[in-house]
Amino acid sequence: MSTTQSERLRALLEPLVSAADLDLDEIEISRAGRRRQLRITVDSDEGATLDACAELSRAISEKLDETDAMGEEEYVLEVGSPGAERPLTEHRHYARAVGRLVRFHLGDGGEVVARILTADGEGLDLEVPGVKGRKPTARRIAFAEIERARVEIEFNRKDKKEEEA
Repeated sequence: MSTTQSERLRALLEPLVSAADLDLDEIEISRAGRRRQLRITVDSDEGATLDACAELSRAISEKLDETDAMGEEEYVLEVGSPGAERPLTEHRHYARAVGRLVRFHLGDGGEVVARILTADGEGLDLEVPGVKGRKPTARRIAFAEIERARVEIEFNRKDKKEEEA
């Protein structure tokens, strides 16, 4: 059974990421001129802070230096959190997006922009904003219906703390 370099790196780095109370979302290896670039994306329910990413980067660098996981060729290591517009692909991504406005592309070709109210093992309960003075409507979408989804950036969204005040 053959394993890819990404799978070997995931097995090597997952314990380090877990020890930092983070989730390993993605490992991407690409070329940047003569060097390779190793981009590691981590996240958590509270988000990944800059300090946490820097500390994890040092630990990963040490671990990679101890092993031959990246070979002899030079590489650049980047450890960061996912961008605001990253695709939602796993259940934990949807759970972390509760309260956020998301654009869903559905398998039947339809598109829905709605706020995630709850996420469970089967799907999502949504609030579809009303248009032209209409009230918002509730909708349920099963994960199997979702082709792809991405959080929408809201510049004028009130923070939960502001709404509670």
